[in-house]
Amino acid sequence: MTKQRNILWIMCDQLRFDYLSCYGHDRLHTPNIDRLAERGVRFNNAYVQATVCGPSRMSAYTGRYMRSHGSTQNAVPLRVGEPTLGDHLSETGTRCVLIGKTHMRPDLEGMKRLGIDPASEIGARVAEGGFEAFDRDDGVHPTGYRKKEPAYNAYLRHAGFQAENPWEFWANSAEGADGTNQSGWLLTHADKPARIPEEHSETAYMTRRAMAFMEAAEADGRPWCAHLSYIKPHWPYIVPAPYHDMYGPEDVKPAVRSSQELENAHPLFKAITEEVYSRNFSRDEVREKVIPAYMGLIKQIDDQLGQLFAFMDERGLTENTMIVFTSDHGDYLGDHWMGEKYMFYQQAAKVPLIVVDPSSEADATRGSVSDALVEMIDLAPTFVEYTGGTPAMHILEGRSLMPLLRDSDADWTRTHVFSELDYSNLPARLKLGRDVQDCRATMVFDGRFKMIEVQGMRPMLFDLQTDPDELIDLGEDVAQEDVRRRLRSALDKWHRDTRLRITKSDEAYRAMDPVLRESDPDLVAGVVIGYWDEEEVEAEQRKIARILSQSKD
Repeated sequence: MTKQRNILWIMCDQLRFDYLSCYGHDRLHTPNIDRLAERGVRFNNAYVQATVCGPSRMSAYTGRYMRSHGSTQNAVPLRVGEPTLGDHLSETGTRCVLIGKTHMRPDLEGMKRLGIDPASEIGARVAEGGFEAFDRDDGVHPTGYRKKEPAYNAYLRHAGFQAENPWEFWANSAEGADGTNQSGWLLTHADKPARIPEEHSETAYMTRRAMAFMEAAEADGRPWCAHLSYIKPHWPYIVPAPYHDMYGPEDVKPAVRSSQELENAHPLFKAITEEVYSRNFSRDEVREKVIPAYMGLIKQIDDQLGQLFAFMDERGLTENTMIVFTSDHGDYLGDHWMGEKYMFYQQAAKVPLIVVDPSSEADATRGSVSDALVEMIDLAPTFVEYTGGTPAMHILEGRSLMPLLRDSDADWTRTHVFSELDYSNLPARLKLGRDVQDCRATMVFDGRFKMIEVQGMRPMLFDLQTDPDELIDLGEDVAQEDVRRRLRSALDKWHRDTRLRITKSDEAYRAMDPVLRESDPDLVAGVVIGYWDEEEVEAEQRKIARILSQSKD
């Protein structure tokens, strides 16, 4: 392995953990991702810190829980000054580069308050969440919705696909027999091929942009962390040929749901099942059209990754690049009577996570599967440690995965994982008559029991040992009161452990130990607190000097 250590961090959008063959899907074969798992560690219990794109990604980019970084929904900016992965990796001389989606909203008000010009170098880096944007594309560009077009639209026009919005008209629409446009936003068109040829699709385009970055980085010579962030298989659920009909209704697994879930249903769960996306995904007709397209989108990603990995092999990048494959959250696809990704069932909160450490120290764990409870926020300290730095643990709330990457028997002390939901911008808030400040739900999971505390309502509780499909809510079961009490205690401790002091390190505090510091700043500054007279002050100063002299000897 060469001295330079790079990172390729691949993140799909809305990819379920169980829609990869290495995670058990028997119809959808993903050989390139499977081979990645054979070279590294596949984590069986990886959880995101929010099941919504924006806050999940902000947790990943900061290494902090949503309750700490404050970006609680897609439209909520990450505040100016919040340390990001780009800040942490700069300490190791590593570029932090974006190729694809972040869902980052810049804190323009905060920048204005601090006099930061958004167009300046600092302003641009803050606006991009600490990333150097090689090619940003958040992947959802409906006509008239955003002022700034993605570079992908310019690429399509240059390739001859003219339209007011090529992303929508060509890449995410189908063409009817009479030549009319059939919008990919509508689920009924999911079984049709996108108007765009596969080689010009967004997934193929972004893969080539990753290759272009790697070529350019060779000349630059600095180590890098490239965040290749695919928009798919996120909606619109439409995929180019030949992927549009690789799968059919016969490949759709039965929905994981039961009528019992809707009886005495939790109010928040019930409100979300009544949304239009949930009502539609509860119909078999919809699932039989959309899920084959969803599978096709994943298959295309796997094929594109095969090309990318071959490119890296040819250029000798594989031997010194950590490769991470994951997703920002899952997709219900009709399970539990829901569409989208709200709430904390396994289909949304649990994600695939495969990490390949190329160094020889990780040879013993290649091809292994870890059942350790891990979180998305663990990636930030992992990247810092891998690139030779020391994670700033007074800021970062995740834990480095390096011990698990190099020793399958490494001691891993985490006993709970956590995830959060702010549903204040959902119609559920109005249905439930909740105030904006009272729309918080928090998940705690100990590997068996999963409890969801919903502000102002009863909890939900599932025993995944006896009920792995999470069909039986034990939130009001009197026999489970001890379990709920124990999980509430874990939640209380988690709240108390929030990293609030991020501007002064633990090491700086340890250096302020009155016995070890070179001089007492209070005494030096003339502030003398609690001493009786001059003699007592002088005696204290002599004692400190004596201890320091002995420590130097």
